[in-house]
Amino acid sequence: MKTLTEDALAAAGRYIQLNARLIDRLRYDRLLGGGSPDRVLAVLRAHQNPDGGFGHALEPDLRGAESQPEPVEVAFWILDELDAFDDPMVTAACDYLVTVTAEDGGVPFVLPSVRTSPRAPWWETPDDPPGSLVPTASIAGLLHKHKVSHPWLAPATAFTWSAIEAATELQPYTARAVLHFLEHAPDRDRAHEQFVRLREAILATVSFDPDAGGEAHFPLDFAPEPGELPLFSDEVLERHLDALIDQQSAEGGWAPNFLMWTPVVAHEWGGFLTVARLRTLKAYGRLPTGG
Repeated sequence: MKTLTEDALAAAGRYIQLNARLIDRLRYDRLLGGGSPDRVLAVLRAHQNPDGGFGHALEPDLRGAESQPEPVEVAFWILDELDAFDDPMVTAACDYLVTVTAEDGGVPFVLPSVRTSPRAPWWETPDDPPGSLVPTASIAGLLHKHKVSHPWLAPATAFTWSAIEAATELQPYTARAVLHFLEHAPDRDRAHEQFVRLREAILATVSFDPDAGGEAHFPLDFAPEPGELPLFSDEVLERHLDALIDQQSAEGGWAPNFLMWTPVVAHEWGGFLTVARLRTLKAYGRLPTGG
């Protein structure tokens, strides 16, 4: 079993300093035990708009200031790692979600307002987009995890259950969102039933070869920390944790494996993903002692 060395961890810190956004530099400091959660929250708050949604390139591929549903998910993952779901940003974001929820109870993947700003080419939508499991399922899962009560959550949960129970085949990002929801949905019997039914469909979206090229989705993308639902064996996870350590770049970071459509996003995603990879290594006990 490999463990990230002290020198490799120091290299990751240098990479963060040279490439990452302020919010990810502060998340890195917090992860390694020396940073203040209040400073991370202050920077995150600057990404929140008066309507309660998030924008301003919190999701690096959405460059505009306007609120979109997906940056709410990004914000909630950061609040999750800080265990800060009592922050007023959460209620304000849920109030925003109510205003953009489709008639089916889910929030769309992206709203038509995205057309006014630079964005990655996959952020496209019809004029009247329906609800989508991405990001509805992940947002609902995080709210359930932290036992948040808000009027948006019940219809969003009903939408998510309906979409999951109708699903037979999944795309990787959808599979990851479904798995996260099932990890935290309060109806545990129903969650386990759907996990058993969809387990093979979820696994069909996973790349088990650590050296797979292109936009592959690996086991640790689905299980960035130990979870309740047994999707992968310990052997698979250990192999991919070893590979993750080996995949650290000469510059000290972990590079994205999807399209970098404009130069700045390579740095922003690199910093974001490097923090994410270090969080995974820490969750599985693969950082140096004290890291």
